[in-house]
Amino acid sequence: MQMAIQKNNNKMKDEIIADRLKIVKPSATLTLSAIAGELKAAGKDIIGLSVGEPDFDTPKHICDAAKSAIDSGQTRYTAVAGTIELKEAICDKFKKDNNLSYTPEQIIVSTGGKQVLFNALMATLNVGDEVIIPAPYWVSYPDMVLIAGGKPVIVSCSQENNFKLKPEDLEAAITDKTKWIILNSPSNPTGSAYTCEEMKAITDILKKYPNIWVMSDDIYEKLTYGDFKFVTPAEVEPELYNRILTVNGMSKAYAMTGWRIGYAGGPVELIKAMCKLQGQSTSNACSISQAAALAALRGEQDFLNDWRIAFEKRRNLVVKMLNEAEGLDCIEPEGAFYVFASCGGCIGKKTPDGQIIKNDEDFVQYLLKIKNVATVHGAAFGLSPFFRVSYALSENVLQEACLRIQMACKDLS
Repeated sequence: MQMAIQKNNNKMKDEIIADRLKIVKPSATLTLSAIAGELKAAGKDIIGLSVGEPDFDTPKHICDAAKSAIDSGQTRYTAVAGTIELKEAICDKFKKDNNLSYTPEQIIVSTGGKQVLFNALMATLNVGDEVIIPAPYWVSYPDMVLIAGGKPVIVSCSQENNFKLKPEDLEAAITDKTKWIILNSPSNPTGSAYTCEEMKAITDILKKYPNIWVMSDDIYEKLTYGDFKFVTPAEVEPELYNRILTVNGMSKAYAMTGWRIGYAGGPVELIKAMCKLQGQSTSNACSISQAAALAALRGEQDFLNDWRIAFEKRRNLVVKMLNEAEGLDCIEPEGAFYVFASCGGCIGKKTPDGQIIKNDEDFVQYLLKIKNVATVHGAAFGLSPFFRVSYALSENVLQEACLRIQMACKDLS
């Protein structure tokens, strides 16, 4: 009797879940981070290289602005698209950093960059519309497209081309159903970034297809290294300005991941549609976080250079040590705080307990189980056999993590 009741309850639980959610996978990065957190809480000496989050504290002047906002009563609803002061600051940022002219009515502020992307896809995709996504990709892009009723069209980008989309591969993927292309530079998970010439080659293709929109995810804009100069599509090709959504946010550059502020500039009608959706879902982003974001954009920026120097040192350390590990190979990324390393030389080898490493997921599970190092397998980002390492940790911790990875590779036979 009890078994029959349980079976009926399970059936009811299955029936209550919408079909659209059944095709969506949980975020691999968040899942692995949660597993690492549970192991750490259980007393394991876990080094977590799976989360994309700066280890720096949010700068004091930003926190002070949030406290001041609370004290002055800025705790009520704002306009759905954000406060006028913050939208004006975003317009100024786009003009100063990217030579892009937007008005406040062309700006939306949302609860993180993720909501900006989600709003845009939900507001524009009809069933069957196609979205071109270069792989490796951020894990959420394809699932957002699926939720919105669209079809992700994945275009693989090889390590030989620094994981960047080739113009000819882009054009080959375009059909009469293509609605968007998503570009992420610098990239999560690879850190690869497009030069002005490389971006121009992409936009030259898109100029030939007036019905295709461009979603430019620039969240890692401030994190590029050496002499590399960041560019965004609307800056490179003004002719595409009226069909580009330029997306950015506070999380990565200002160490404000928990504050949840993302924003975008784009054509008025698109922004209005996104606001309409946001007004019926979350309404405005947190008023306190908006005040903090205003202080971040208007305040001193000197700390950003210090952070870039620290990240560049960490990148150099991780690239060097991973390339010294048996069976691993990785290129030096231009930006972000990730290394996307090939573990192809470890596939087919045997672990000390006799298990065969069949793929990159087996490899990262091996690192976690044997050496207590949490990374993310390349298949989660659409390309194998690779794994992603986040170097948003101190040099000492990264050195220890890389030593463990080297030992894990050495122990394979």
